[in-house]
Amino acid sequence: MMEPKLIDAHTHVQFAAFEEDADFVIKRALDAGVWMANVGTQQDTSESAIKLAEKYPEGVYATVGLHPIHTDKSFHDEQELGGDNGFTSRGEEFDYELYKKLAKHSKVVAIGECGFDYYRLQTDSKKKQEAAFIKQIELSLDVKKPLMIHCRQGFGDLIRVLGMYFNQGNSGKPGIIHFFSGNLKEAATLLDMGFSFTFGGVITFSRDYDEIIKLIPRERILLETDAPYVTPAPYRGKRNEPLYVVEVAKKLAGLKDASLEEISEQTVKNTREILGI
Repeated sequence: MMEPKLIDAHTHVQFAAFEEDADFVIKRALDAGVWMANVGTQQDTSESAIKLAEKYPEGVYATVGLHPIHTDKSFHDEQELGGDNGFTSRGEEFDYELYKKLAKHSKVVAIGECGFDYYRLQTDSKKKQEAAFIKQIELSLDVKKPLMIHCRQGFGDLIRVLGMYFNQGNSGKPGIIHFFSGNLKEAATLLDMGFSFTFGGVITFSRDYDEIIKLIPRERILLETDAPYVTPAPYRGKRNEPLYVVEVAKKLAGLKDASLEEISEQTVKNTREILGI
């Protein structure tokens, strides 16, 4: 296979939204030189991400982990696991040994997505989220694969917990903060811990991320789609897919005063170094 032109570092083609055409969507991306990491959100979607990656010799990878919203019974997301509105997340307990077995698979490149999500809080959710996150940090260190972190409205707790494991001035590459939505001070702290950041389709239609993106060095930025969600312009209103990551790259190039080729090469290099692909 040819070297990748772009890498979608965080996507979900194993989700139910792609049930009818996942292989077609992947082939379309690979034909365009777009590689991808399909990100697990609980046991089911972690296992299905691996099964999907196994079908391709190169260019399709998986992560395994427990999303914070799935540590408790949560809202129905038809795009994730399908079904009707009778489905809610079962409130999964993080099974360290099960996930460790999955994590050792050669196509698994990261642990997560894991972290904190305080957007829809249930009773005792914070405690459950923190317990699951700590186990996943420890698994990441155990299997020597980076973290894929999700954080929504919980950056204070995220930085506190990460600070238990990663020092300021860390020279390693402990992981990726997916879809970063924190402030400049939080970005600076996480940068100093060694973390990198993904940005996706939202930057093509919102100016809220411009200042953050200008702060973060090119060497610490990766691209994502988070498909099937957050479709970039000019495809808004359609289901998102890895092929559309090029629109994110174009916008990022403008914000970083760089050419598309420069941003493509840099983000591919960054992603391959962190995920080991």
